[in-house]
Parts: sequence; structure tokens; C-alpha cells
Amino acid sequence: MKASDTKASLSFSNGGQSVDLPIYKGTVGPDVIDIRKLYAQTGMFTYDPGFMSTASCQSTITYIDGDKGELLYRGYPIEQLATNCDFLETCYLLLNGELPNATEKEKFSSLVTKHTMVNEQMQFFLRGFRRDAHPMAIMTGLVGALSAFYHDSTDINNPEHREISAIRLIAKMPTLVAMAYKYTIGQPYMYPKNELSYAGNFLHMMFGVPCEDYKVSPVLERALDRIFILHADHEQNASTSTVRLCGSSGTNPFAAIAAGVACLWGPAHGGANEAALNMLYDIQKEGGVEKIGEFIKKVKDKNSNVKLMGFGHRVYKNYDPRAKLMQETCNEVLTELGLEKDPLFKLAKELEKIALEDEYFVSRKLYPNVDFYSGIVQRAIGIPVNLFTGIFALARTVGWIAQLNEMIGDPEYKIGRPRQLFTGSAPRDVKPIAQR
Repeated sequence: MKASDTKASLSFSNGGQSVDLPIYKGTVGPDVIDIRKLYAQTGMFTYDPGFMSTASCQSTITYIDGDKGELLYRGYPIEQLATNCDFLETCYLLLNGELPNATEKEKFSSLVTKHTMVNEQMQFFLRGFRRDAHPMAIMTGLVGALSAFYHDSTDINNPEHREISAIRLIAKMPTLVAMAYKYTIGQPYMYPKNELSYAGNFLHMMFGVPCEDYKVSPVLERALDRIFILHADHEQNASTSTVRLCGSSGTNPFAAIAAGVACLWGPAHGGANEAALNMLYDIQKEGGVEKIGEFIKKVKDKNSNVKLMGFGHRVYKNYDPRAKLMQETCNEVLTELGLEKDPLFKLAKELEKIALEDEYFVSRKLYPNVDFYSGIVQRAIGIPVNLFTGIFALARTVGWIAQLNEMIGDPEYKIGRPRQLFTGSAPRDVKPIAQR
């Protein structure tokens, strides 16, 4: 972090003494004003609900330019990574800062593969849940429970422990998600197979059964791998900030990641692709493609509560760079499975066409985002809607770990403690109960 020669000067209209604040420059993106000494100098805090104008940390991992529609992992454009690399290469990049060479890739992939099994006692945890429990409720419990099995990697301040727990979490998340799915449908759990790829193994554990061999489709395998890459990290979003805040207390890595899973469950965050597909189901119930016009009218009506899910993005003010990549994958998967004429997918395509051509949506830059297409792809593969966020958590785990490791290694790191603007009652005395 490099300090600028220029300083920000804060002056007060009541004639109070002005304060000079340091300015720091990043590699790219906006400069930041250092307000750490503001309270000591002025007796005041800043006020920024949602932290939309506050940098909570310095980071070298992921950069987003919402105006340009740009997403970089360690400086590499997401388009290049999704086209030229697989998910485990992306994991290595996020964790270590550089892409692996052939030897490093082989060693890392082998290490992850050899840690994909989970303790058999995990099955007893699952049995405590109702069969109709939401998979994210199950995942929150299972990920937190990992700390009960791996006492040799729970010291967040020990680099070796963090490295071991990182491999374990990346390796075991697909197994846990698949187990949660199998439990809810009453099928036997499928053990991982070491000869399969990361995405291929997940498909096998999800859809394989003991009575016959499961053949992994290369198209579906590639599609799932791309979903994982596109969701691996996304700067300081709600769940990543949660993981950092949780980890800042010194809790174990498994607990910090479980906190991220819980945060991701929210419909405004990881649940967005689930919400997008549920919207398509609702339109289909109302009459399908023929009723899209009526639905669009409701979306445009300010007095209506109807929202267009899976379009636009809080950060990307232009096109979501992940959406174009996911659109390509979506078309490949639908063609591979012969689902181009499926009523729900025809409906999705028609909605996509309207959003890309209608002036109302174009002028507001409400383009289809990655959640819109990834929901369609997952549904086509056979993944149930309520498991979408679990797969998002699986993919984002590596980003959470990279961010957590970066925070712990930051010499400026300290326990998170946001401030507040208190607007409650001023000090007052408690009256005896007879006088209240």
C-alpha cells in the first residue's frame, strides 16, 4: 500500500480545525482515504451503512471494475481463466498468487483428491436432520462440524494448520454437498473416486448409484467446472466479509467458512440463482411464454412488487463478465441434453431476449447476470433448485480461504469492530415498578 503525496483535507463549516488525512493508491481502482485516526483527531466516526464507500482491508486477490464489467483473479481476466484453466488451477492461483506449472498442478490436484473422503461419523450428523431440511441448513452444520474431526488444523494463526484446513475444505465440500443431496432423496451416499476430476467426481457422487456405473458427460463436467471457476471469488462481498470478520476473532478456519456458508444462504446473495429459477417457475405456472408480456408489465410497474430476478448486478453497472461465459456453457449443456425445446428453457430464452432488446431494461443495464444462466445450467444437469446455493458455497470456499489467509497474514489485521451512530434513548433512571 503506497501513500500518495496528496492528502485529503477535512474542514468543518463551524470553524473547527481542519484535519489532513493520508491517501493510498492501489494498483488499479479508486484511491482510498485513511480515516483510522479520524476519531482520535476529531472525536467523530464516519457513517457508511452497507460499507459501500469503505475499504475494510487491502487485498491482492480479486479486483472488480463494475463500470467496465471486469473481473480479475490475481490480475488474470476471468474470461481467460474460464477458457484456459480448470477449477483446481484456479484454486491454486487464488491460494498461492500464481498459476501452477505442470508439476505443481499435478501435486496440488493429487493432494486435493486424496482428501475428498469424510469421516464416516458425518453420516450420524446427517441423520439428525429432517429429510426435507434445506441443504444449506445441513451444510452450515456439517462444515462447522469438521472442526470436531480435525483438531490438528484448527489453529488459525498457524500457517501449516491453515494450509491443511484449506486442502481439506476444498476437497471435502463436494462430498458434503453430495451427501446432503443424497440424504434428502433417500439414496445411498456415493464415495469419491480418485481417478475422476474434481467436477467429474462431484457429478458421480451426486447422480451415481451403487447398482450401476455412472458415466461422466464431458460437456456437463466442463460446465460444472466453469460454474466453480466463475464463483470462486468476488472481492469483499457479504459472505467474504463475514468470513474475514469471523476469522478476525481467531476462531478456527472451519467455523469461519461455516459463517460464510450461512451468510451465502440469503436470497440477496448466494440465493440469487435459486430466486431466478423460482421466478421462471412462477411465470410458467401463470401460462409460460404467452404470459411473459404481462409479467414484464408488472416488473415495469412501480406500484408492483414483482421483481426481475437474475438480471442486473449490484456491482456490475455494465454487463456481468461471467454472464457471457455462462451463456456459452448454458447453450452447450441444453444442446448436449436435447433440452432446447423444454418449456422452462424456452421461457428463459424468451425472457433473455426481451431483457437484451427492451429499451426499459437496456437503458437500466438490467442484463442477464451469471445467476440467471447458472441456475438454468444446474437445473438442466439435474441439480435441484434448493441445492444451487450449496454448489455456490462449494465453489466460493477457496475464495473465502484465500481471503482469510490474506487477512491473518496482514500485519495491520485486528479483530473487526464496526462503529455505530446511536439514536436510542439518552441516559435515564429505572423507576420502581409501581411508578412505571
